[in-house]
Amino acid sequence: MGIEHVSGKNKGTVMLYALSTCGWCKRTKELLREIGVEFDYVYVDLLEGTEQDMAMDNVERFNPSGSFPIHVINDKKCIVGFKEKEIREEFR
Repeated sequence: MGIEHVSGKNKGTVMLYALSTCGWCKRTKELLREIGVEFDYVYVDLLEGTEQDMAMDNVERFNPSGSFPIHVINDKKCIVGFKEKEIREEFR
């Protein structure tokens, strides 16, 4: 899968599922960088075939509506959308 890694402070396992054309996804990625959190991200729309299917299965497990961006934290908690206050509180 085309997962990219961004170095920063380890606040647990953070995975960002995003779309390459989504402005909210871009803002979310910038916010995580600004906060300085270590995270991985993948542009689901740039994946193909089974990789995209697997990524969407992960997204829909936490967010059945399949909207983006979605942050999965420690494979347990999820934040859907660009919720700046909630994201800042989660990673302070």
